Amino acid sequence: MGFVDEVKFFVKAGDGGNGCVSFLREKFVPRGGPNGGDGGAGGSVYLKTDPRKHSLIDFRYRSHFKAERGRNGQGSDKHGRGGKDTTLSIPPGSVVKDAESGQILADLTDGDQLFLAASGGKGGYGNSRFATSTNRAPRKATPGTPGEELWLKIELKLLADVGLIGLPNAGKSTLLSKLSAANPKVAPYPFTTLAPQLGVLHFRFQDPCIIADIPGLIKGASKGVGLGHQFLRHVERTTILMHVIDGSTEGDQPLADYQILMDELAAYNDALLDRTHLVLLNKIDCLDSDRIKEIETLFTEQGVDLWLISALENKGIDSLKKQIGSMLEDQRVAKEEAAATEKTSQP
Repeated sequence: MGFVDEVKFFVKAGDGGNGCVSFLREKFVPRGGPNGGDGGAGGSVYLKTDPRKHSLIDFRYRSHFKAERGRNGQGSDKHGRGGKDTTLSIPPGSVVKDAESGQILADLTDGDQLFLAASGGKGGYGNSRFATSTNRAPRKATPGTPGEELWLKIELKLLADVGLIGLPNAGKSTLLSKLSAANPKVAPYPFTTLAPQLGVLHFRFQDPCIIADIPGLIKGASKGVGLGHQFLRHVERTTILMHVIDGSTEGDQPLADYQILMDELAAYNDALLDRTHLVLLNKIDCLDSDRIKEIETLFTEQGVDLWLISALENKGIDSLKKQIGSMLEDQRVAKEEAAATEKTSQP
């Protein structure tokens, strides 16, 4: 199954059914008396978030969705049946936009959220609605109104607790496979990962967390260079950003790689710099102790602490898991305290 994080599609709500002109044939009732029923309302189109979905793959091969139209009214005051609604399942983190104007219509981040994308048309009135004391045999009925129709665009921003970012071939996919049960493609060449990959990290005494491997960024990604610009939006909703730095490069390159990542994050959305960051020096199995100290000194001079790991040889992974769990727990407690403080401060 492929990963799709941006789609454009058409939705059409059902038209309302027409009202009916009909007369009851009874003695002493002028023209039998009106008994035309109303038309049924058209079905609406809804979007509903499903926590089990992490992609918009369902929209890849189908781009038109319609709800059922309402049935027409009938004689004997029989109202037409309303049209059935159509509900489309989408993943949490979906930003729904009007495809033509670009206006954001909904930002759906929670599970089981429901958004009315297109309202069904109203049913028309039958002639019994228009009977008066002076017009006891109206021959008037109204048609149903059209259902709403429009082109929508959905941009998916993955909801993940931890986002793995790094330049191509930094070892993010290997790290994801060691932190979770995910099985991403791993190969010794750049741009192996062409789409975000998700994994779940389980803890012993707290809820599991979702880790997203964001495809490799390169310099200029925020301006559309390379592959990473397509997926930068996915880091916007991650709680912790983990920088994976390739320690096997020479000279000051590890620090330069880190600075590229920070520059691209700032260029895309400078609010990302205020997130919790964890910087990992990967591939330490390729380094001797002197080179490791040299790289640590480079980062320390910039006020950046390094975590030393080798994803390939599983070095430092257990301690990294504990650190992630501790950071997430600290943030959960901080959010609860902030919510409690806000609640007590309200009049």
